[in-house]
Amino acid sequence: MKKFSLLIAAILLTISGAMAQIYNPVKWQVASKKLNNNEAVVYIKAIVDNGWHIYGLNVPDGGPISTSFDFTASKDYTLNGKVAAPAPKSKFEKDFNMNVPYYDTKEVVFQQKIKLNKAQTTVKGVVTFMACDAQRCLPPDEYAFNVTIK
Repeated sequence: MKKFSLLIAAILLTISGAMAQIYNPVKWQVASKKLNNNEAVVYIKAIVDNGWHIYGLNVPDGGPISTSFDFTASKDYTLNGKVAAPAPKSKFEKDFNMNVPYYDTKEVVFQQKIKLNKAQTTVKGVVTFMACDAQRCLPPDEYAFNVTIK
């Protein structure tokens, strides 16, 4: 009887583990391009799975979590302006009772201009984002990045 109970417990754990899914619908890539000795651009690309979307940079208060960027301060560089992004789509979401900006394309490239105080440096930061599909929204997530500018 004890062996039978252990067998049933093992089967149930296997089934529940197989049924639990870990969603990771957004992948990130980071690159940089040096424009001249004093300027560079950091490109942060979101690769969004089909059927999923992330929210724009300027979601109204009371809405879902905006995509946002937090760059680590450094003596080697300063940010030149705000993060640039393509124009998002907009739709009414009844859960939030408002129109929200979002991206549902396969790839979204965000850009941050950098003023260089040193010829070679590493730019570090974190992007915070929230991914949703037609059935669910995942909790806000973060992606830490770093990119070397030579």
